[in-house]
Amino acid sequence: MKTPGKIVCVGRNYLEHAKEMGNDVPKEPLLFLKPPSTVIASGEAIELPADAGRIDFEGEIGVVIGTRLRKATAAECAAGVRGIVAANDVSAREWQKEDGQWARAKGSDTFLPLGDESNKPFDLADLTVVTRHNGVEKQRGRSADMAFSIPVLLEYVTRYITLEPGDLVLTGTPAGVAQIFQGDMVEVEVLGHSIVRSTVAAL
Repeated sequence: MKTPGKIVCVGRNYLEHAKEMGNDVPKEPLLFLKPPSTVIASGEAIELPADAGRIDFEGEIGVVIGTRLRKATAAECAAGVRGIVAANDVSAREWQKEDGQWARAKGSDTFLPLGDESNKPFDLADLTVVTRHNGVEKQRGRSADMAFSIPVLLEYVTRYITLEPGDLVLTGTPAGVAQIFQGDMVEVEVLGHSIVRSTVAAL
């Protein structure tokens, strides 16, 4: 898909993933940003910085915005979603802990492989994301199981951040994240909609 103008992400939106990371689900959505320079297309390589330590995959459902949304209702937000995209929110865990914020840990170059945008009919309450690591399924999450539904997430985002056409919102990752290594293959699929495949390379 075309590189988004901005990328708004949501952390800890699945209970089991929050648990596996030793965290609680927050009372309100936990927002962070990834720069557009993180984006790579399917077939391109995730590059592992030599000094990063552990780096994990995080398969996610991405929603592409089709209309300007500012202080919008959940219903307006749902109607404003243009398409669905498979996303991998690559994350450097040691940098997350060391830095106290996530700009470097989640914002490094190549840390957001994206599939093609799907404009097939979709139900935001009935989407499934699956992550396969070297051919083995590691994650499977349903949008119905999110702590905050996609329309509620978007409503929250638009209280503070105006979403423009072409912007991307990542909706959180389910349990099952794992470390990636040089030579690995990671595949994230939003079933029936979009898929992204990435090799892993060392810098």
